[in-house]
Parts: sequence; structure tokens; C-alpha cells
Amino acid sequence: MSDYYNAFEMSPVPAPGPDAVPPEPFRGIYGMPAFVTIPTSDLAESADFWIRGLGFFELFSIPSRVVHLRRWAFQDVLLVPAASVPEQPPAMSLTFACVLSQVDSLVEACRALRPDSVDGPRDTYWSTRDVEVITPENARIVVTAARPFDPASQEARDLEAVGITPPDVARGDNEDHV
Repeated sequence: MSDYYNAFEMSPVPAPGPDAVPPEPFRGIYGMPAFVTIPTSDLAESADFWIRGLGFFELFSIPSRVVHLRRWAFQDVLLVPAASVPEQPPAMSLTFACVLSQVDSLVEACRALRPDSVDGPRDTYWSTRDVEVITPENARIVVTAARPFDPASQEARDLEAVGITPPDVARGDNEDHV
């Protein structure tokens, strides 16, 4: 017996596939279950890169204090002023979901703004296509898109071995687990 169960209905991330459509930008105000705060020495430059390169929008800002950016629900970034930023990106990264159809345009947009900011895209063994982006603040951001799920693949067998089944297999009702 596994403690895992499918709860895909909680996520704004669409089911993987070449025809997956990203959700609309989410403009609601909610209690954020998680967010990242990124210090920057230039709020305007950083916000511009996150908006035009990474596809975020400005939810709101308080001049010279904070710029609150968002893409989908639960993808929140707070840019805050700092005297300086690290000279090197950290080993740690922050990952945001997208869909496959967004990967190429995101790469092009980031490279147009900062030519050496992008590494990838590359496919992972856990069935995603990832792009690593170094932002003006030297934050290491990974944008990841799920590739179509192949139930006959090694990835599927690896997940099943740890008790995780795809949404269409052994679909349970989330109410059984609350």
C-alpha cells in the first residue's frame, strides 16, 4: 500500500502533452503557500527581465520597496532592493513549471535580453524538458515542462516502483485521503 494518491486537481499545471495549454496568468490575491524573495540592485531591470524573458507579470509594486511578480497560481516572486547582488549564481536553483509549447519562445526571449543567460533546453530522465536561466540578479531559475507520459517507458516503471501511478491509472478520489 502506498501513501501517495493523485491530487492533480490542486495544481494549475496542465496534463503533459504536445497540445497542453498553459493556464491564464492568475491575478487573484491569496495566502501564498510558498514564494521566493530575490534581492536586486536594479528593480526596473530585474522586473523587465522576469516579465519579458520569463513570462511573469507585475501583480503589484510598492515603488522602491518591492515588485510582486507572478505567472500561474502559486508562482510568486518578490523582487526587493539590495545594495548589491552575488557575483556568481548559487548552486541552488528555483524551478517554475511551464508547458512544452512555451519552452522555445522563453529561450528566445531570455537570449534576446541577455544572450548568455540560458543553458538548454535539455531533456531529463524524469520526463521533463528543462531550461536553466541566470537572471540579472544572478538567480538560477529552471523552467520545466513535462514531456508526454509514456506508460511503457522506463520513467513510468521507475515511478511505479515507488508507488506513483499516472493520473489515469488507479485514479482515486482525493476525498478518500483527507
